[in-house]
Amino acid sequence: MSRPIVICCAITGSRPRKADNPAVPVSPAEQIESAHEAFEAGATVLHLHVRDEHERPCFLPERFAVVMEGVYEHCPGMIIELSTGGVAGSPADRAASLPLRPDMAAIALGSVNFPNGVYHNPPDVIDELARTCADLHIKPCIEVFDLSMIYTARAMCDQGLLREPLHFHIVLGGQGALPARRQVLDFIVAEIHNLFPDSTWMASGLGRHQDIVMDWALYLGGHIRTGLEDNIRITRDELVSSNAQLVRRAADRCINYGFRAASVAEARKILGLPSVPER
Repeated sequence: MSRPIVICCAITGSRPRKADNPAVPVSPAEQIESAHEAFEAGATVLHLHVRDEHERPCFLPERFAVVMEGVYEHCPGMIIELSTGGVAGSPADRAASLPLRPDMAAIALGSVNFPNGVYHNPPDVIDELARTCADLHIKPCIEVFDLSMIYTARAMCDQGLLREPLHFHIVLGGQGALPARRQVLDFIVAEIHNLFPDSTWMASGLGRHQDIVMDWALYLGGHIRTGLEDNIRITRDELVSSNAQLVRRAADRCINYGFRAASVAEARKILGLPSVPER
Protein backbone atom coordinates (compact mmCIF):
# COMPACT_ATOMS: atom_id res chain seq x y z
CA MET A 1 0.00 0.00 0.00
CA SER A 2 1.32 3.48 -0.84
CA ARG A 3 2.50 5.68 2.01
CA PRO A 4 -0.14 8.05 3.41
CA ILE A 5 0.94 11.71 3.51
CA VAL A 6 -0.56 14.17 5.96
CA ILE A 7 -1.53 17.37 4.14
CA CYS A 8 -1.91 20.45 6.34
CA CYS A 9 -3.75 23.45 4.93
CA ALA A 10 -3.07 26.92 6.38
CA ILE A 11 -6.14 28.65 5.03
CA THR A 12 -5.66 32.28 6.11
CA GLY A 13 -2.55 33.22 8.08
CA SER A 14 -1.97 36.64 9.59
CA ARG A 15 -0.67 38.62 6.61
CA PRO A 16 -2.44 38.12 3.23
CA ARG A 17 -5.57 40.20 2.72
CA LYS A 18 -8.34 40.22 0.17
CA ALA A 19 -6.56 43.09 -1.57
CA ASP A 20 -3.71 40.63 -2.18
CA ASN A 21 -5.99 37.78 -3.25
CA PRO A 22 -9.81 37.86 -2.97
CA ALA A 23 -9.78 34.11 -2.22
CA VAL A 24 -8.22 34.62 1.23
CA PRO A 25 -10.96 33.59 3.72
CA VAL A 26 -11.21 36.06 6.59
CA SER A 27 -14.73 35.85 8.05
CA PRO A 28 -15.68 32.79 10.11
CA ALA A 29 -18.20 31.72 7.46
CA GLU A 30 -15.59 32.00 4.70
CA GLN A 31 -13.09 30.06 6.78
CA ILE A 32 -15.52 27.23 7.46
CA GLU A 33 -16.37 26.97 3.77
CA SER A 34 -12.71 27.09 2.75
CA ALA A 35 -11.74 24.48 5.35
CA HIS A 36 -14.51 22.19 4.10
CA GLU A 37 -13.34 22.54 0.50
CA ALA A 38 -9.74 21.84 1.54
CA PHE A 39 -10.88 18.82 3.55
CA GLU A 40 -12.78 17.44 0.57
CA ALA A 41 -9.65 17.94 -1.56
CA GLY A 42 -7.49 15.87 0.82
CA ALA A 43 -6.31 18.06 3.71
CA THR A 44 -6.58 16.41 7.12
CA VAL A 45 -4.96 19.17 9.23
CA LEU A 46 -6.35 22.71 9.42
CA HIS A 47 -3.86 25.37 10.58
CA LEU A 48 -6.05 28.20 11.78
CA HIS A 49 -5.60 31.94 12.29
CA VAL A 50 -8.59 34.25 12.69
CA ARG A 51 -9.15 37.88 11.74
CA ASP A 52 -11.26 40.69 13.09
CA GLU A 53 -13.87 42.61 11.08
CA HIS A 54 -11.09 44.74 9.54
CA GLU A 55 -9.09 41.67 8.39
CA ARG A 56 -6.50 42.24 11.10
CA PRO A 57 -5.05 39.18 12.85
CA CYS A 58 -6.62 38.59 16.24
CA PHE A 59 -6.89 35.94 18.94
CA LEU A 60 -10.56 36.30 19.88
CA PRO A 61 -11.67 32.95 21.36
CA GLU A 62 -15.21 33.48 20.10
CA ARG A 63 -13.93 33.70 16.51
CA PHE A 64 -11.88 30.55 16.89
CA ALA A 65 -14.85 28.80 18.50
CA VAL A 66 -17.23 29.59 15.63
CA VAL A 67 -14.80 28.28 13.02
CA MET A 68 -13.99 25.20 15.07
CA GLU A 69 -17.66 24.32 15.51
CA GLY A 70 -18.23 24.66 11.78
CA VAL A 71 -15.24 22.42 11.03
CA TYR A 72 -16.45 19.81 13.52
CA GLU A 73 -19.81 19.78 11.73
CA HIS A 74 -18.66 19.80 8.11
CA CYS A 75 -15.23 18.11 8.28
CA PRO A 76 -15.61 15.09 10.59
CA GLY A 77 -12.36 14.25 12.30
CA MET A 78 -10.28 16.97 10.67
CA ILE A 79 -7.34 17.86 12.92
CA ILE A 80 -7.55 21.47 14.09
CA GLU A 81 -4.28 23.24 14.86
CA LEU A 82 -4.56 26.75 16.28
CA SER A 83 -1.89 29.37 15.73
CA THR A 84 -0.24 31.00 18.75
CA GLY A 85 1.98 33.09 16.47
CA GLY A 86 3.79 36.16 17.71
CA VAL A 87 3.20 38.55 14.82
CA ALA A 88 0.42 40.19 16.84
CA GLY A 89 -1.17 39.84 20.25
CA SER A 90 0.02 39.79 23.84
CA PRO A 91 1.19 36.56 25.48
CA ALA A 92 -2.20 36.26 27.19
CA ASP A 93 -4.01 36.79 23.88
CA ARG A 94 -1.95 34.09 22.18
CA ALA A 95 -3.00 31.49 24.74
CA ALA A 96 -6.61 32.67 25.13
CA SER A 97 -8.13 30.13 22.73
CA LEU A 98 -6.23 27.06 23.93
CA PRO A 99 -8.99 26.23 26.48
CA LEU A 100 -11.11 25.44 23.40
CA ARG A 101 -8.93 22.30 23.31
CA PRO A 102 -7.92 22.02 19.67
CA ASP A 103 -6.08 18.86 18.67
CA MET A 104 -2.84 20.79 18.15
CA ALA A 105 -1.32 24.25 18.59
CA ALA A 106 1.56 25.72 16.60
CA ILE A 107 4.42 27.10 18.71
CA ALA A 108 7.62 28.69 17.41
CA LEU A 109 10.51 28.18 19.83
CA GLY A 110 12.28 31.47 19.29
CA SER A 111 12.06 34.92 17.73
CA VAL A 112 12.82 35.81 14.12
CA ASN A 113 13.42 39.15 12.40
CA PHE A 114 10.94 39.28 9.54
CA PRO A 115 11.17 42.15 7.00
CA ASN A 116 8.30 44.10 8.58
CA GLY A 117 8.84 43.29 12.23
CA VAL A 118 9.87 40.75 14.83
CA TYR A 119 8.14 37.38 15.15
CA HIS A 120 8.28 37.68 18.92
CA ASN A 121 8.63 34.45 20.92
CA PRO A 122 10.61 35.07 24.13
CA PRO A 123 11.54 32.11 26.37
CA ASP A 124 8.98 32.79 29.10
CA VAL A 125 6.15 32.94 26.57
CA ILE A 126 7.05 29.72 24.78
CA ASP A 127 7.53 27.95 28.11
CA GLU A 128 4.06 29.03 29.23
CA LEU A 129 2.47 28.04 25.91
CA ALA A 130 4.11 24.61 26.20
CA ARG A 131 2.85 24.17 29.78
CA THR A 132 -0.67 25.16 28.79
CA CYS A 133 -0.65 22.68 25.92
CA ALA A 134 0.55 19.93 28.25
CA ASP A 135 -2.11 20.75 30.85
CA LEU A 136 -4.88 20.71 28.23
CA HIS A 137 -3.56 17.64 26.37
CA ILE A 138 -2.96 19.64 23.18
CA LYS A 139 -0.16 18.38 20.95
CA PRO A 140 2.26 21.15 19.99
CA CYS A 141 3.39 21.56 16.40
CA ILE A 142 6.93 22.89 16.72
CA GLU A 143 7.42 25.54 14.05
CA VAL A 144 11.04 25.74 12.93
CA PHE A 145 12.08 29.10 11.46
CA ASP A 146 15.68 28.80 12.63
CA LEU A 147 18.04 25.90 13.29
CA SER A 148 18.38 26.79 16.97
CA MET A 149 14.70 26.00 17.52
CA ILE A 150 15.40 22.28 17.13
CA TYR A 151 17.91 22.36 19.96
CA THR A 152 15.56 24.46 22.07
CA ALA A 153 12.97 21.73 21.58
CA ARG A 154 15.45 19.13 22.81
CA ALA A 155 16.21 21.19 25.91
CA MET A 156 12.50 21.74 26.61
CA CYS A 157 11.87 17.99 26.35
CA ASP A 158 14.70 17.32 28.76
CA GLN A 159 13.18 19.87 31.16
CA GLY A 160 9.74 18.25 30.89
CA LEU A 161 8.17 21.24 29.15
CA LEU A 162 7.50 19.28 25.95
CA ARG A 163 6.43 15.66 25.63
CA GLU A 164 7.74 13.34 22.97
CA PRO A 165 7.06 12.30 20.30
CA LEU A 166 7.03 15.75 18.75
CA HIS A 167 5.75 17.00 15.42
CA PHE A 168 7.84 19.61 13.60
CA HIS A 169 6.92 22.08 10.87
CA ILE A 170 10.00 23.29 8.97
CA VAL A 171 9.40 26.63 7.25
CA LEU A 172 11.66 27.53 4.33
CA GLY A 173 11.89 30.59 2.14
CA GLY A 174 10.99 33.37 4.57
CA GLN A 175 13.12 36.52 4.50
CA GLY A 176 15.23 36.69 7.64
CA ALA A 177 14.62 33.01 8.40
CA LEU A 178 15.61 29.67 6.86
CA PRO A 179 16.30 29.84 3.11
CA ALA A 180 14.65 27.44 0.68
CA ARG A 181 17.77 25.37 0.05
CA ARG A 182 17.77 21.60 -0.20
CA GLN A 183 20.92 21.16 1.88
CA VAL A 184 19.33 23.18 4.68
CA LEU A 185 16.32 20.87 4.78
CA ASP A 186 18.56 17.80 4.55
CA PHE A 187 20.53 18.91 7.60
CA ILE A 188 17.49 19.86 9.68
CA VAL A 189 15.73 16.58 8.94
CA ALA A 190 18.89 14.63 9.85
CA GLU A 191 19.13 16.50 13.15
CA ILE A 192 15.46 15.87 13.92
CA HIS A 193 15.91 12.15 13.27
CA ASN A 194 19.03 12.12 15.46
CA LEU A 195 17.57 14.09 18.38
CA PHE A 196 13.95 12.93 18.13
CA PRO A 197 13.93 9.47 16.52
CA ASP A 198 10.20 8.98 17.11
CA SER A 199 9.14 12.38 15.80
CA THR A 200 7.17 13.33 12.70
CA TRP A 201 7.78 16.35 10.52
CA MET A 202 6.41 18.35 7.64
CA ALA A 203 7.86 21.16 5.57
CA SER A 204 6.47 24.15 3.72
CA GLY A 205 7.95 26.62 1.29
CA LEU A 206 6.73 30.20 1.25
CA GLY A 207 5.57 31.83 -1.95
CA ARG A 208 7.31 30.60 -5.09
CA HIS A 209 9.16 27.97 -3.05
CA GLN A 210 6.02 26.02 -2.16
CA ASP A 211 6.13 23.35 -4.87
CA ILE A 212 9.84 22.56 -4.69
CA VAL A 213 9.79 22.27 -0.88
CA MET A 214 6.87 19.84 -1.12
CA ASP A 215 8.94 17.76 -3.54
CA TRP A 216 11.90 17.73 -1.16
CA ALA A 217 9.72 16.81 1.82
CA LEU A 218 8.06 13.94 0.00
CA TYR A 219 11.41 12.61 -1.19
CA LEU A 220 12.83 12.76 2.35
CA GLY A 221 9.87 10.96 3.93
CA GLY A 222 8.06 13.90 5.48
CA HIS A 223 4.61 15.40 5.29
CA ILE A 224 3.55 18.64 3.61
CA ARG A 225 1.74 21.92 4.14
CA THR A 226 0.07 24.25 1.68
CA GLY A 227 -2.53 27.02 1.79
CA LEU A 228 -3.12 30.69 1.14
CA GLU A 229 -1.22 31.67 4.28
CA ASP A 230 1.96 30.53 2.57
CA ASN A 231 1.29 31.20 -1.10
CA ILE A 232 -1.28 33.34 -2.92
CA ARG A 233 -0.09 32.66 -6.49
CA ILE A 234 -0.09 29.66 -8.80
CA THR A 235 2.33 31.41 -11.13
CA ARG A 236 3.95 34.83 -11.11
CA ASP A 237 0.92 36.25 -12.94
CA GLU A 238 -1.92 33.98 -11.72
CA LEU A 239 -3.57 34.13 -8.30
CA VAL A 240 -4.66 30.99 -6.44
CA SER A 241 -8.41 30.51 -6.77
CA SER A 242 -8.95 28.71 -3.44
CA ASN A 243 -7.27 26.71 -0.72
CA ALA A 244 -8.79 23.62 -2.28
CA GLN A 245 -6.86 24.31 -5.49
CA LEU A 246 -3.60 24.26 -3.52
CA VAL A 247 -4.59 21.09 -1.65
CA ARG A 248 -5.44 19.32 -4.90
CA ARG A 249 -2.02 20.27 -6.26
CA ALA A 250 -0.42 18.88 -3.10
CA ALA A 251 -2.42 15.65 -3.34
CA ASP A 252 -1.39 15.26 -6.98
CA ARG A 253 2.23 15.69 -5.94
CA CYS A 254 1.82 12.84 -3.47
CA ILE A 255 0.55 10.63 -6.30
CA ASN A 256 3.51 11.61 -8.48
CA TYR A 257 5.79 10.14 -5.81
CA GLY A 258 3.72 6.96 -5.49
CA PHE A 259 2.07 8.16 -2.27
CA ARG A 260 -1.45 9.36 -1.43
CA ALA A 261 -3.17 11.83 0.84
CA ALA A 262 -3.79 10.33 4.28
CA SER A 263 -7.29 9.71 5.55
CA VAL A 264 -8.42 11.31 8.80
CA ALA A 265 -7.85 8.06 10.71
CA GLU A 266 -4.38 7.64 9.19
CA ALA A 267 -3.41 11.25 9.90
CA ARG A 268 -4.47 10.95 13.53
CA LYS A 269 -2.49 7.73 13.92
CA ILE A 270 0.62 9.19 12.25
CA LEU A 271 0.53 12.27 14.50
CA GLY A 272 -0.19 10.29 17.66
CA LEU A 273 -3.61 11.85 18.20
CA PRO A 274 -6.73 10.15 19.55
CA SER A 275 -9.24 8.79 17.09
CA VAL A 276 -12.04 11.15 16.20
CA PRO A 277 -13.38 12.50 19.52
CA GLU A 278 -17.07 12.93 20.25
CA ARG A 279 -18.16 16.55 20.35
